[in-house]
Amino acid sequence: MALSVLVLFGLIGLAAVLLLLLALRPGITRTPEGKILAFMALVVAPGLALAGGAMSHLDDSKSTEFCLKCHVMEKYGKSLHVDDKEFLAAQHYQNNRVPRDHACFTCHTDYAMFGDVRAKMRGLRHVAVQYFGKAPEKIKLYTPYNNRECLHCHAGSRSFEESRGHRGEDVTMADLKSGKTSCLTAGCHDVAHGVDELEDVEFWDPAKSAETESVEAAPSGGPTDSTATEAP
Repeated sequence: MALSVLVLFGLIGLAAVLLLLLALRPGITRTPEGKILAFMALVVAPGLALAGGAMSHLDDSKSTEFCLKCHVMEKYGKSLHVDDKEFLAAQHYQNNRVPRDHACFTCHTDYAMFGDVRAKMRGLRHVAVQYFGKAPEKIKLYTPYNNRECLHCHAGSRSFEESRGHRGEDVTMADLKSGKTSCLTAGCHDVAHGVDELEDVEFWDPAKSAETESVEAAPSGGPTDSTATEAP
């Protein structure tokens, strides 16, 4: 169990003990020390527990597992396993270009001042819609995808900077970095998740890939030369 969770349970336990003590011995609040204890029991301990719980849940909201808990997100989670290099999200996920346990949050957070806060506030709204409203049939981004989110990781990398596709006559590096030309332009990286195409694609199986790697890495059974003879 994570340390943060243990601390949170500790705060909740402390608040419960202090409140129980006040309930059993209300007379202790007549002394200055008792008033301090009452303040700790009624304000400080519950406040810390509440803040700790909120921080823990917000941190959990960064995980890919959390994002894919909603039924409407199942297709997007499935798209991460498409075995096709044209599927941008799948390639990033499968090749560890983004942390697999924080894949959604890594690409869908605005890397600007307060971007992290805005992403979490939107996430809370999504949770509210999941439980108290009706999720739309088709999910759309709030705003067009900003190249800034791609450049947060790719800017400065050799493969990105030296790519011929990023230095052509129609697409220049300056246009990409300024956002004049979108990375998701048709003919470039226009297939992100491709959830409408999942019926006709093959999927990557991590377990099968691991088995293949283990077989390839296994040592051979020794020389197979038919001319080899035993030593006398």
